[in-house]
Amino acid sequence: MICVTGDMHGDYSRFNDKKIKKLKKGDFLIVCGDFGFVWNGSKKEKRILKRIGRKRFYTLFVEGCHENYDLLEQYPEEDFCGGKVNVISGKLMHMKRGSMFRLQGYDFFAFGGGQTKEIDIRRESKTWWEAELPTTEEVRRGINVMNEHGNSADYIITHEPPASMKEFLGFEVRQISHMHTFFDAIKNDCRFRMWFFGKAHKNKLIPPRYQCLFDDVVCIESAGSKKKGGKN
Repeated sequence: MICVTGDMHGDYSRFNDKKIKKLKKGDFLIVCGDFGFVWNGSKKEKRILKRIGRKRFYTLFVEGCHENYDLLEQYPEEDFCGGKVNVISGKLMHMKRGSMFRLQGYDFFAFGGGQTKEIDIRRESKTWWEAELPTTEEVRRGINVMNEHGNSADYIITHEPPASMKEFLGFEVRQISHMHTFFDAIKNDCRFRMWFFGKAHKNKLIPPRYQCLFDDVVCIESAGSKKKGGKN
């Protein structure tokens, strides 16, 4: 089983969700950015990270607007299920941008990153990192990975939505970056079953293939337990 949810913002009580508590050994929880548990490097935070890493299932996350990017990059990088991760602690891992992961028979394309609305305010409080937005090299790597997989994935995991969905979700249209236009290119040119993203702090299904997640949890059965259909 694979469960997908939205922004946790360092709230450990989110692991008490009844769907997440049913995850077994070898299962996965994927968080669509703003994981928030890697933030200040304190002893308390490290204890919580170890506790998450000791769970029977894997916890994977892409980065959003509320992560400490400097801390994330200090964790060792490893190959995992076909993609690249930073291993935070045990079974807790950060999914590197532009990686394709093979999880329980499905391909997951992960591309984290965010765009903060009040950059100047957060720059002053030292809670903003330029690395929130991907570099040109990271976008190019993502394009190459998708090309290598025939411009096809079963599921796409991001924090931000494609540019064409920002106004629909209540975001300012002027806040569109090269990351959002890259996501629009994937939306238009690639085949996938479902695209999960966070950011909006709302749970909203956007038919037929997009789902905005906050505190809702969506579960995907392993390919071995359910006949796999074609990607759209």
